Amino acid sequence: MTEAQLDSNQPLEANDGARNMLDLGAFVGELTDEDDAASDDFSLQGLEQELQDCKTDDVVAMILSKGSSLRDYARDVENNLRQTELESIEDYIKESDNLVSLHDQIHECDTILSQMENLLSGFQAEIGSISSDIKILQEKSMDMGLKLKNRKAAELKLSKFVEEIIVQPRMIDIIVDGEVNEDYMKTLEILSKKLKFVEVDSMVKTSKALNDVQPELEKLRQKAVSKVFDFMVQKLTALRKPKTNVQILQQSVLLKYKYVILFMKEHGKEVYLDVRAAYIDTMNKVLSTNIRAYIQALEKLQLDIATSNYLIGIDTRSTGLFLRGREPLKNRSAVFALGERINILKEIDESALIPHIAEASSKKYPYEVLFRSLQKLLMDTATSEYLFCDEFFGEESMFYDIFAGPFLVIDEHMNTILPNCFDAIGLMLMIRIIYQHQLIMSRRRIPCLDSYLDKVNISLWPRFKMVFDMHVNSLRNANVRGLWEDDVHPHYVMRRYAEFTASLIQLNVDYGDGQLELNLERLRMSVDDLLVKLAKLFQKPKSQTIFLINNYDMTIAVLKEAGPDGGKIQMHFEELLKSNTAIYVEELLAEHFRDLIKFVKTRASEDPRSGSGQPITASEVEIIVKDFGSRWKAAIELMHNDVITSFSNFLCGMEILRAALTQLLLYYTRLSDCTKKIAGGSALNKDLVSISSIMYEIKKYSRTF
Repeated sequence: MTEAQLDSNQPLEANDGARNMLDLGAFVGELTDEDDAASDDFSLQGLEQELQDCKTDDVVAMILSKGSSLRDYARDVENNLRQTELESIEDYIKESDNLVSLHDQIHECDTILSQMENLLSGFQAEIGSISSDIKILQEKSMDMGLKLKNRKAAELKLSKFVEEIIVQPRMIDIIVDGEVNEDYMKTLEILSKKLKFVEVDSMVKTSKALNDVQPELEKLRQKAVSKVFDFMVQKLTALRKPKTNVQILQQSVLLKYKYVILFMKEHGKEVYLDVRAAYIDTMNKVLSTNIRAYIQALEKLQLDIATSNYLIGIDTRSTGLFLRGREPLKNRSAVFALGERINILKEIDESALIPHIAEASSKKYPYEVLFRSLQKLLMDTATSEYLFCDEFFGEESMFYDIFAGPFLVIDEHMNTILPNCFDAIGLMLMIRIIYQHQLIMSRRRIPCLDSYLDKVNISLWPRFKMVFDMHVNSLRNANVRGLWEDDVHPHYVMRRYAEFTASLIQLNVDYGDGQLELNLERLRMSVDDLLVKLAKLFQKPKSQTIFLINNYDMTIAVLKEAGPDGGKIQMHFEELLKSNTAIYVEELLAEHFRDLIKFVKTRASEDPRSGSGQPITASEVEIIVKDFGSRWKAAIELMHNDVITSFSNFLCGMEILRAALTQLLLYYTRLSDCTKKIAGGSALNKDLVSISSIMYEIKKYSRTF
């Protein structure tokens, strides 16, 4: 309450004392015992349930714990309630003025709120009206946006239509009067788009504007096609000029105008086919002429290697053999020995020979070198032309039409060369060259020469087989008497065979050609038979054996040069060398120590103490012991001289001598053991040569190698 209110309530405070003097009992009344008595008449129904509920009540439990009477406690509670009620009434009376004032204030607030409610209701009505207007505006805006979108779409289509169909004067000037250059090709692209637009779009065909524009577009198309046709014919004519580098002209000139070809392909099919045919005809003739000229230049560089008469089993001493035509054979071993010719496979991807440079140096080449150059030139030319056709014309298939002529020129050349080629090693080198070129084209991923290379390979194999069979037949049908020489050193036919076989083995190392291995086995069987026939013409068995050993040793040495692994053929000749060496050792020892060897083989194995047979006597052994002791050193020296003069390979001869001396030591050791066992043999000890002396002589000859 405010101070003013307090002041205004001072008279009330003066009367408070009088009011306090009022007896409230007059209003409320007093509780009497009669009222309590009257309360005994109430119903006890449900009392038991209430008592059960009160068991857990804390207040009841407290009263019972004090021992008080429930009736007395109830009376106290009721008096307290009455007293509290009276106090509340007094408080309300004291605050009655304030409550009146509060009521007035509430009434005023209610009036103000009512006015505010009316004001807000007006605002609500106005806002509702504005919302309606906004909704209308929104609908109008959406409608306008849709119309704008439709108009923009229509404008875009219309502008595209106008842009695609309109023919600008500048475009007409360029197409009609302009030179074919980069700007001209850009204009061709624009014209191509307009022509495609008119042809493809169905709506355009129904438009009236097309009736005005289409005749002009058709005139421009015809003019453009005619002009670029003349231009391409002029460029193709430049390809026919002599000494023109076709590949440079293609890359630096023609490829810049590849859109011209595309334009003709799309809008002038007949003219395009004419240009295509003209290009095919031009390149066919140009490449055919160039390859024919290159082949003719290569033929001047050819070094002929062999003729049909120069075979393994033919005696060339009586034929006076010269090479076909121009060059006599300067190195006949080149027919059978591979030598440096294998380097052509290491230079497989080198540039082709330039004929006039090679001719200026007066150098000649085996045909496989010229063959590689020709195939290398063809391979590089074909790769370039194949890629150009794909990029310029967009057609890979026309390559085969272009190269029909060059392939024919090369086929004619090969048909001339192969029937006159008797160089088996050269043919095998050409086969390997074709295989390597196939790998190169495969790595380049250019398939255009697959069928051609297969065809060449197929033509080379039968020719190689025929020449190889000629060598085999020359051995089978050889004139043994004509080939025989009274000389135990390696025969030239066997050297030819060894070099020829080693060459083919070397050319088969990385290829594993089973057919070639079978052919080499046929050749080996033929030369075995011929060598044995030649050996039998020697009167002495020893000379026959020496002849065979010399030839086998020479063959093994040549085969080892071709490769360290040897193979079946080398193993075969090593077995033959081993067996013939054993035969020669026995023959050599029998020539100088026949009695010693005969005794050791026939009598030394007998037991002198056994009663069976005729016993060995000291006199029988004494003759052999004294004979050996008197000349064993001289005999060894004769054996050494015999070996030196008999065998071409010094190391092989020394190995044979060492084997012979070792075998001699074994024979003499058995003789010494036999002497110790016979009766009276101790008397011969003074005549026996000590084993250490023989070992010393063996070591002395061993030191020479």
